[in-house]
Amino acid sequence: MEITLGNSSLCLTILGVGLTAGICFTWGNAVTPGIGQLSDIYYLEAFQKMNRSIENPLFFMVFFGSFLLGIAALLTNKSLEPVQYKLLMLGMAIYFVGIVLVTIFGNVPLNQVLEKTDLAASTAEELKTLRRQFETPWNRFHLLRVLASIVSFALLTIVGILK
Repeated sequence: MEITLGNSSLCLTILGVGLTAGICFTWGNAVTPGIGQLSDIYYLEAFQKMNRSIENPLFFMVFFGSFLLGIAALLTNKSLEPVQYKLLMLGMAIYFVGIVLVTIFGNVPLNQVLEKTDLAASTAEELKTLRRQFETPWNRFHLLRVLASIVSFALLTIVGILK
């Protein structure tokens, strides 16, 4: 395969979406079930700390950069067969809606509520209520991200294999 801007952007998009799918899968498969077994205060504290640590330049570069690279791949791979191009468009649409938008409008607002809460000053009842309001909706939104990231990665991988 010749190294071109189109090939490079497609390969980097597949890599970034694959990394995102791995993060989402691992988080949903191991992290949230594991911390879900903790008491309310430990669960909420752990989630606060993980949210703070994941907000870093490398994560943002992979998470948002994958979408931007996907746009570049769409713009620089016009010579793809129509089926491949449609799969690339579909994969990126699923990534945008199921990962980027779900994160921005679903998970992040819940994270912000948790971040603004002074857990040490909260009563046991307040912690229990906060966890109930946070955990189930957060996990539902995250399940959408897991599914979307896997489907997006699979579609992009197919495009890469067919290219």
